[in-house]
Amino acid sequence: MGRRATEIRKGNVLLIDGSLWTVTDYDHHTPGNLRSIIRLGIKNLSTGQSKQIRAGSGDTFEVAFLETRKCQYLYRDSGDNTYVFMDNQDYEQYHLQPDLVGDAMNFVKEEDIIDVTFYEGQPISVELPGSVVLTVTEAEPSAKGNTVSGVSKKAKVETGLEIKVPAHISAGEKVKISTQTGEFLGRAND
Repeated sequence: MGRRATEIRKGNVLLIDGSLWTVTDYDHHTPGNLRSIIRLGIKNLSTGQSKQIRAGSGDTFEVAFLETRKCQYLYRDSGDNTYVFMDNQDYEQYHLQPDLVGDAMNFVKEEDIIDVTFYEGQPISVELPGSVVLTVTEAEPSAKGNTVSGVSKKAKVETGLEIKVPAHISAGEKVKISTQTGEFLGRAND
C-alpha cells in the first residue's frame, strides 16, 4: 500500500527495492517558496546499513506491515547452527539464523519469552526489553580491603556474556543488565 512521503513517520518500516528499511529520522523542509523536501534517515533491517534519502511531497513509498509475536527461546540447534524459538500462540517453531538475532542472544536464556518481528510470516528480527536479569556464574575474587568506590571486576553471566560488575558482586547473584550497552545496572530485586 503506497503512502505519500508527507505521511511517513519515524518508526515506519518501508519496502524499498525489495528490502525492509525502518525510518530513523524524518525532516520536512520547505525552502522559501519552493516545493517541500522530505529527508528520511533509514536503516536496513537485514544488514544494519543506514543512509539518507530525499523525496518530494508527492512521492509515495510502500509501507510494510510487520507483526510482533511473543516467542519462547527453546534451545540452540547445533546441527544447523540456529536458535529455535516457539510461537506462544500456535506453538510453531522457528529456526533463526545467528546473523538475524545478532548479539541479542547474549541476553536471552532458555525459556525466556521475547518479541519476534515477522514480515509475511517469516521472522526478521528480535526485540529485547531495555534490561534483563541474569545470574552471575563466575566472578573474579575481590581484593581484600579494596573499599574504594567505583572498583569493578569481570564477571560472566549464565548466557556466557562477560560484564564488569562492582567488587561486591559474587557468583550466584542476580544482576540487572542493559541490553543496549551490556552494562551492569544493579542487583536484581527478586
